[in-house]
Amino acid sequence: MRPARFVFLTVTLVLAPAVASAELVLEPCRLEAPRLPSVAARCGHLTLPENPSEPDGREIEVFVARVPSLSPEPQPDPLVVIAGGPGQAASRFYAASGAAFEAIQRDRDIVLVDQRGTGESAPLTCPSVSVASLESTELSLLPDAMRTCLASLDGDPRYYTTSVAVADLDAVREALGVERWNLYGVSYGTRVAQHYLRRYPERVRALILDGALPSDAALGPDMAIHAQSALDLIFARCAASAACDAQYPDSAGMFATLLATLDAASVELSLADPTTAQPLSLTLTGDDARAVVRLLSYAPQTAALLPLLIDAARAGNFAPLAAQSRMLTADLDSELSLPMHNAVVCTEDVPFFPDAPSVEVLTTYLGTSVSDALRAVCSVWPAGERDDELRDPVVTDHPVLILSGDTDPITPPDYGERVAATLANARHIVGEGQGHGLAGIACMPRLLREFVTNLETETLDASCLERSRRTPFFLDFSGPEP
Repeated sequence: MRPARFVFLTVTLVLAPAVASAELVLEPCRLEAPRLPSVAARCGHLTLPENPSEPDGREIEVFVARVPSLSPEPQPDPLVVIAGGPGQAASRFYAASGAAFEAIQRDRDIVLVDQRGTGESAPLTCPSVSVASLESTELSLLPDAMRTCLASLDGDPRYYTTSVAVADLDAVREALGVERWNLYGVSYGTRVAQHYLRRYPERVRALILDGALPSDAALGPDMAIHAQSALDLIFARCAASAACDAQYPDSAGMFATLLATLDAASVELSLADPTTAQPLSLTLTGDDARAVVRLLSYAPQTAALLPLLIDAARAGNFAPLAAQSRMLTADLDSELSLPMHNAVVCTEDVPFFPDAPSVEVLTTYLGTSVSDALRAVCSVWPAGERDDELRDPVVTDHPVLILSGDTDPITPPDYGERVAATLANARHIVGEGQGHGLAGIACMPRLLREFVTNLETETLDASCLERSRRTPFFLDFSGPEP
């Protein structure tokens, strides 16, 4: 039986607004991300009911950070940055990618709210179950692993969904005394941003959706198709490069051969842990190779390694591929909340999976592994609160900027087109050779500032993106081609 592979995107009701039971006091703090400089901010916690329908019941504390503008007189409408996952904390995401928002920070404060269950907002954790270990857990063992996880939670996961989170967000807005603000969401965060706009349209000035997820899309069943399409484009770009094609002819064929080899027999490896330099023993399977290839395809900088890594492994040198797998999974437990992830997908995605996979899914390198794993998890995980209108397309004339990468393996450009279809004042920008998340790419930080400043969609000049150089492929381990 194949191991699990995860996504890391009742009676329903409209939830009552979150009611803050304490004042929000912000004090100097530092926001941190692994192996990066910290960011100065002012931070605090807002006390809110865990169950919005029981304002006198159990309370949780939602973490809020405000990164001050560089201007002594900032604009009154800050930018709210909403992280993806689901399961990533906004404060950690911003600490790792704040440079993408420095241009906007010239005029505006940046507000970060760790979504409940993540970061410092009543974090949901499973000490006995790691995200990395679940990547290699047999499907039949997942339900028991999730029962163990549920039994250890300090909190009720039914109230850690998108529908509750947007009410938290508005409670923070009110506590900060902000009349309107601008929202930036990435990946799953675009679902949160769209639902906030749906629920509180008068509180939104403009919206930026980076790697847009359509409201009616279930995150999971089509992942394999999108991942295959992105990988095909990466291999085609290698074939179109004389240097890459000469070094790695038929990358797609090499990958198929590698998977067949590892599916037939896993490989035991001993190497130096790339994160600690300590001796490390691990097993590399076909599903490990599938997982690392999918994750590397998210960004053009790491996608440029794929032909080299696949060729080396096919020739018997598995250590570089295994090292990449280790680096990509080393920080998962500190960066993602598995219980919060499950609370979202088991409420908002898995209930809408098709009964049977499409023929197209069955022909992909991931197959049904992602949806099978999510079904197994959600077979025991409780469904939570979901607003009736959560899956309805957003219809608005608010200014909306939609960003997509043409080789995005999870939220492809056609997702952006689906979101834009019901938006009267939207602009969809597609980055050539780009993957998942465009905010920090080339001239995009300047374009984001221009959009938030002027609220112009049609006249926004994105031609500067066309001049950005694609990341060249690595021809050997010394670096990329010239």
